[in-house]
Amino acid sequence: MIDIEDIDPGNSYACKFKVEHMLDQDGELSLGEGSIFELGTYQGFGVIATRDVEQRLVEVNDQASGKTFVVSWDDVWAVDDVEWVDADPK
Repeated sequence: MIDIEDIDPGNSYACKFKVEHMLDQDGELSLGEGSIFELGTYQGFGVIATRDVEQRLVEVNDQASGKTFVVSWDDVWAVDDVEWVDADPK
């Protein structure tokens, strides 16, 4: 694993993260559907889009929901390189 402070600009990285967000009655990320929502901790996995060194924040594109979250460095772990693979090789 890679420390968030050691990632190189221009390379692709992914991470696990947690963020406070509205969750549905099953504890799943609320995407605006359903009727009962509660604030809770969502844990996801996503690709790091940007990193703000001064404020110690990262913008993460969650792979499961497609949503983008701004997350504190303290709530990011398991940072690793992304290996992009062509899903439709010819």
